[in-house]
Amino acid sequence: MPSTPVPAGDRMLAREYDNRARVPEHPQIFQRWDAGASRARATMICYLDREYGSSSGERLDIFPARKGDGSAMMFIHGGYWRSMDKRNFSFLAPIWVDAGVSLILVNHDLAPGASIEEIVCQMLRASSWLYRHAEQYGMDEERLYVAGHSSGAHLAAMMMTALWPAYETDLPKNLFKGALALSGLYDLRPLLGLEGFRDDLRLDEASALHVSPAFLPPATRSPVFTSVGSLESTEYRRQNALLAQRWRSVVAEDLPAAGANHFTILDQFADRESAIFAGARRLMKLDR
Repeated sequence: MPSTPVPAGDRMLAREYDNRARVPEHPQIFQRWDAGASRARATMICYLDREYGSSSGERLDIFPARKGDGSAMMFIHGGYWRSMDKRNFSFLAPIWVDAGVSLILVNHDLAPGASIEEIVCQMLRASSWLYRHAEQYGMDEERLYVAGHSSGAHLAAMMMTALWPAYETDLPKNLFKGALALSGLYDLRPLLGLEGFRDDLRLDEASALHVSPAFLPPATRSPVFTSVGSLESTEYRRQNALLAQRWRSVVAEDLPAAGANHFTILDQFADRESAIFAGARRLMKLDR
């Protein structure tokens, strides 16, 4: 029996979200990241695979800054909640540690083994672990920020909707003093129509809305900065604009990423001459 043709609209939407197909040179980009990540882990002071929970995916790496004011940034990697690993992003550590910011790279269990809601709960555990252990690693628990890329930006935004004192009574209302969301997904409903995503992410219309930060209120007035590459798809640029529209009370800046695609935006995040790097410093009040 012949298969049912995929509607043209669905094919067009799938291309909008297929970042690896849109950036055919992505294997070379990943290879460059991995080389820098290996150098960072081999040459820098780092505390690897600290356990913030009991699951095998609940691990984080800490690259402590030996100067600065105790500022720390928890970075959540992308990969559509289904792939990649914190180790791939150690290349971000040198520039941020040199800028006086401790960098925390966090993992989570991957879909389909974990649902999006379960992954969000893991990020809550990672964040609360970081708050409670910050001083042990030379960080100031009052100077914590969260950043994320792609699906990691979704998770970073979800952290800004968390009612921390309701989660654990010892946590402050504004656990994170700000967030940087790069090339994020803030309305998960379009993914329901894409082959593989619905089953892998274990979402339906109701659960997708439940974990879509664009349709949840931010829990504090802590500022959120966003960015999306100028070469990214119309859908990713729409998602970025949607968060700014829905969270206009807290989205303070949208940082330009000229010439960046979905992956090279992270190169700009690790470039001290870029608008994203300067914006992140403003977010953390390091430009004063």
